[in-house]
Amino acid sequence: MRHYNPERKIPRQEIEDMLAEAILAPSSNNLQPWRFLVIDDQELKEKLLPIARNQQQVVDASAIIAVLGDMEGYKEANRIFQKSVEAGFMTEEVKNAFVSNIIKSYSNRNLEVIKDIALIDAGLVSMQILLVAKARGYDTVPMGGYDKLQFKEVFGIPERYLPVMLIAIGKASEPGHPTTRLSVDEVTFWNELPEMDLHLSSSQT
Repeated sequence: MRHYNPERKIPRQEIEDMLAEAILAPSSNNLQPWRFLVIDDQELKEKLLPIARNQQQVVDASAIIAVLGDMEGYKEANRIFQKSVEAGFMTEEVKNAFVSNIIKSYSNRNLEVIKDIALIDAGLVSMQILLVAKARGYDTVPMGGYDKLQFKEVFGIPERYLPVMLIAIGKASEPGHPTTRLSVDEVTFWNELPEMDLHLSSSQT
């Protein structure tokens, strides 16, 4: 949905409740490397508008959720798994070994690998936000079309955070336009992919 009712505001508590449901999404090693910058101040949304290529939903939606990937999220491993100890899901000994392995593994990983993990996990939680919002009767649109470098500069995003997408959330002012999808047969292969030339020829018929 790209057209929103600017008068319809979502209470912050409800946005927090939606995020609480969304962060139940899975993540690599349960490290949850997603972070959210929720922008609901109208002046800040106006500041975001040109950065987001003047997409009107930026200022009309109730809030914009900027989904960020934390490139140093693995450093929170001890805090994350201490909660598992307190919940009775693992022992202190198991936690210490697990955390040690994670820190050692991530510390020696190529930054591109860590970036890929953050992008995948942030993508999972982003889809979860869309589904949770819809279940509560709200509308959303994910936006990848914005100047990420300018966004980081204007909103003071530290280098460790990777901008993934912006999600407008609110109440639509008009129905979205209908779209079509490729059929399951057109996007699904069983056990092996067809040879490229066969795939191309079949797609062109």
